[in-house]
Amino acid sequence: MFNLDSFEEIKKLDTLDILQSIKFLPKQIAQAWYEVQNNEVPKKCYLAKNVVISGMGGSALGGRVADSLLIDRFRTPIEIVTDYQLPNYVNENTLVIVSSYSGNTAETISSAKEALNRGAVIYCIATGGELGELMRKNNLPGYLFNPKENPSNQPRAGLGYSIASILAVLAKCKFINILDSEVEEAIKTSEEFIRDFDVDVREDNNLAKKIARKLKGKIPNIVSSQHLIGICHAFKNLLNENAKTFAYLFDLPELNHHLMEGLRNPAVVRPFLHFLFIYSELYSKEVARRYPITYEVITQNDVSYDIYKPRSQKKLDQIFEILILGFFVSFYLAMLNDCDPGKIPWVNYFKKRLSKI
Repeated sequence: MFNLDSFEEIKKLDTLDILQSIKFLPKQIAQAWYEVQNNEVPKKCYLAKNVVISGMGGSALGGRVADSLLIDRFRTPIEIVTDYQLPNYVNENTLVIVSSYSGNTAETISSAKEALNRGAVIYCIATGGELGELMRKNNLPGYLFNPKENPSNQPRAGLGYSIASILAVLAKCKFINILDSEVEEAIKTSEEFIRDFDVDVREDNNLAKKIARKLKGKIPNIVSSQHLIGICHAFKNLLNENAKTFAYLFDLPELNHHLMEGLRNPAVVRPFLHFLFIYSELYSKEVARRYPITYEVITQNDVSYDIYKPRSQKKLDQIFEILILGFFVSFYLAMLNDCDPGKIPWVNYFKKRLSKI
């Protein structure tokens, strides 16, 4: 059985140093937030009547987080696009934020070019690549960042950059209201949970290790609501890529209208399912009262579950708490699955095959 308390065993599997990138997440958040805040943003970005965020995987997560965090406080409509094409309504009154860690994501590049053709207001986020070149050729505003706090150089391990930069752009343009003091508090929260979930905290006192152990050999089903839906999307993605594990994401109350009837068949699958409910005291009363009854339904269908209750007291803090939890759980589950969390052979295989078509 893999010893999650052994740094030596972990180091043998973690060849790209994903663990160090996880520990640097608060530094990523701080770097992206303050660098964007200190950059000039053209006035036309402030005047947009709607916002579209184009990105794939982790590069779109800042938009997902903002959308779920501040759905009742956004002053304009916002839409997340994970495709080659933009919505038909995009025009000169639309701010299109195109985000690609590498700068070479095909779908995002396609969206950027379409936004240019439609005369939309464009803001780019990347480390360089083709998107960086597009910025220079067309004199587009944006944030080209140096991922110095991501030693693994894996885009998903740079989620602090992706999330904080998009939140910062939206705040800079007055689409959402997030203060520097709120971000500073969230960074401290992130640092606190990194200490709580780190390798040197033994498994009997480390909740991330305990959750990973329970998910070993299971199909994780993450359930969350309201302001945590966006960041739980990241949690699910991390289970896929880091732990090489099939995982689902459901939002409540939506799942109460269909999923519960789907737990019966095939019966052979039920022992392999494990639900992880992310329950926040900050959920609305209407949503919160559904959770205990949902636990009952899961139990009566002979499916196992656990509940994680964020300790943080504010929504933004809870988002970064769940981000750190998701990283550590997926990292430890990779160890238990005897997988290198940094390597993504099937994603690389797919990209190579696609480039030849």
